[in-house]
Amino acid sequence: MSRFQIRISPSFQLSTDNGRTIKSEMADSKVDTISRLAQWRIENFGSFSYKKSDPFKVGIWNWHLSIEKNRYLYIRLFPEPSRASKEQPPIARFVLRVSNAGANNRRPYISPGMLPSFSLSILFFSLSYYMFDSCDTELFHAAVHERSLRTSEDFVWPVDSSFHGRLIIDVEFLDLKVCPLNGGEASSIWPGDGMMPSVSTQGTLRCLSRMLDEAIHADVTIHTADGTLSAHKAILSASSPVFKSMFDQGLKEKESSTIDIEDMTLESCMTLLSYLYGTIKQEDFWKHRVSLLGAANKYDIAALKDACEESLLEDINTMNVLERMQEAWLYQLNKLKKGCLAYLFDFGKIYDVRDEISKFFRHADKELMVEMFEEVLTVWKPV
Repeated sequence: MSRFQIRISPSFQLSTDNGRTIKSEMADSKVDTISRLAQWRIENFGSFSYKKSDPFKVGIWNWHLSIEKNRYLYIRLFPEPSRASKEQPPIARFVLRVSNAGANNRRPYISPGMLPSFSLSILFFSLSYYMFDSCDTELFHAAVHERSLRTSEDFVWPVDSSFHGRLIIDVEFLDLKVCPLNGGEASSIWPGDGMMPSVSTQGTLRCLSRMLDEAIHADVTIHTADGTLSAHKAILSASSPVFKSMFDQGLKEKESSTIDIEDMTLESCMTLLSYLYGTIKQEDFWKHRVSLLGAANKYDIAALKDACEESLLEDINTMNVLERMQEAWLYQLNKLKKGCLAYLFDFGKIYDVRDEISKFFRHADKELMVEMFEEVLTVWKPV
């Protein structure tokens, strides 16, 4: 009679005196994971058997492996049904390997795959993987597949092999992507080449925001029409050649560490600083864009000037077209000027502002009036 030695461990085992080990079914279903690798060890897999692994987590999803032996050995990889896998199914790129555990001439079969969850089309392209076996000098080949992944039937790998007994199945995830809930291009859930610059930028902007909001080591005071603000010479100088000149050339701003911007309110000047520090909010930009345009022109901040012009061009209407025309002329914004002229003459909106046009002409620059008259001649077609 054989003697049994019982060892209590996380994987419950019964060991005979000749070294034979029988693992529990619970241990046989466990998948171990490290980093992006998942490994399923099956102690005893016979003919005409079926096993399904316990769930294992990689990325934001829980996964299952299953193995079935009939004529072929069928291996499946699929996400566990859940809200996450339903709303944001994984787009997985991985390599799947299966081999006999403990064999001296262990020869893994390899099946790489790329599984998008949303594409109904099936694409095939010839990317090959090979495995060299040191004992039998045999090559194994598999191709990359791309297909929809919804259920356990969406990826089934038939292995034409006599694998049995102790098996090891490895899944190495090369990438996992997910589509945004509101649609759009899929992106990797793992940091990549573009992730660190993004994280770094966000951290820098948080620091700059604190510098502005808390006046950390501020070294210049700005006097506006209705209050004062604190800022940093280095930030202003890097953003504007005009500010840089103030601090470099011994002007009064350098000596007194003050700048007078009395043609802006405290609120609009704070919005200007928010732009220079990279923390501006869209609603603040929209509210103060006319004042920002004047400041951008005055302090030679080209990118801000362009942004203001594009924004003012987006919402021309009969209530503001003449004012926009004047701003376009004043700040030499050709794109905005052409947009206003097209709105007035090409689209016939000049008739909707005839009550305001007389006042506009009394204050408009003569060259602007000439240009508007030339536009009238261009679009006017005698009956």
